[in-house]
Amino acid sequence: MKQNKRPVVALVTDAIYPYFRGGKEVRYHELARRLALQADVHVFTMKWWDGPAVLQDGLVTFRATSRLHEMYAGERRSYKEAFLFALSCWRLLFFPFDAIEADQFPTFHIFTLRFVTWVKRKPLTVTWHEVWTHQYWNEYLGAAGNIAWLVQWLAMRAPDHLIAASPETAARLREVFGEKPSISVVPNGIDLDVIRDSPPGDSRVDLVTVGRLLPHKNVDMLLETVALLHADGLPVTCRVIGEGPQAAALHERARELRVDHAVEFRDDIWERKDLYSHIKAARVAVFPTAREGFGMAVLEAIACGVPVVTTSAPDNLAQHLVARSLAGTVCGPSAAAMADAIRPLLAAPLPSGDQPAANQEAWLTEHGWDFAAEQVARTLGIDLEGSSIAD
Repeated sequence: MKQNKRPVVALVTDAIYPYFRGGKEVRYHELARRLALQADVHVFTMKWWDGPAVLQDGLVTFRATSRLHEMYAGERRSYKEAFLFALSCWRLLFFPFDAIEADQFPTFHIFTLRFVTWVKRKPLTVTWHEVWTHQYWNEYLGAAGNIAWLVQWLAMRAPDHLIAASPETAARLREVFGEKPSISVVPNGIDLDVIRDSPPGDSRVDLVTVGRLLPHKNVDMLLETVALLHADGLPVTCRVIGEGPQAAALHERARELRVDHAVEFRDDIWERKDLYSHIKAARVAVFPTAREGFGMAVLEAIACGVPVVTTSAPDNLAQHLVARSLAGTVCGPSAAAMADAIRPLLAAPLPSGDQPAANQEAWLTEHGWDFAAEQVARTLGIDLEGSSIAD
């Protein structure tokens, strides 16, 4: 990179925080702010905001490559959105960047960016969140899963460098490609200071889960767990925090199981401090997910000092975080197994929230955003030494 000017970094992702509130969106939000201390950071995405196509937010510039397209068709990611976003990424061919880093999803744009970076003679770096096995693709899409697996295999080979969002994802990439590809591990982060300063909410609850309401999150399994506990004489309450295409079906499922009076669905909790307060107000945080590339919500729940239960489903990489926690439980991927794991935890006193888990679990400091930004910057050739973010 040229030394006489600030480097220009292009980050490419179809969804951004706060318009879309998943783990990867929070990751780009936090990393972009930190990288912008020493570089001109431009985030290329769909047009989530009103007004001009270019939006300046603090030190970060957002550039719309296309209008906003629906990300989901029913309960699955939209192929149409993936193709249209990939086509819109041709715009980067005319943008003067020094380094480019792209999100794994929705995959097709990686091929566009491979051509763009080849023409401009720049390296392509892609952050990979999760590797789906050939079997999982076939279970997800049937016969079309064979084509999807091939697309994923080709997309994983396209970048010059891969950033894995967890050690387990890096291991899965190595299983596919061996030791030849260039792979760095940069786990997702959390803001321990904000978590520490967030008091428990006044509205107490027995169980809480956080995440997009999607089929692989298995929130319906959590509802079945609540029904089992009620049948055993434990009238637990449950709070489901999140939004997504399964919302209506999950409301109906709660009614079918006759636990709708005990389950609160919340899609209005936006601020991180509010989220942490709601987590701290619970006795147990439960994540029945079948597939997770990292598990940022799981990590946040651990840092809030709440006992966490998740499943041993093979593609649930969040179980490795829970296994490290002093108050974590990994159980079988069924409602009965979760009920068995939750019962003894309900007998413990409600966490006070005044003793953050970071005081007892030193490994959580490995997941600070400043540390993650330094690693990404090093990969892209940016020097962040001595820099910090002042909120």
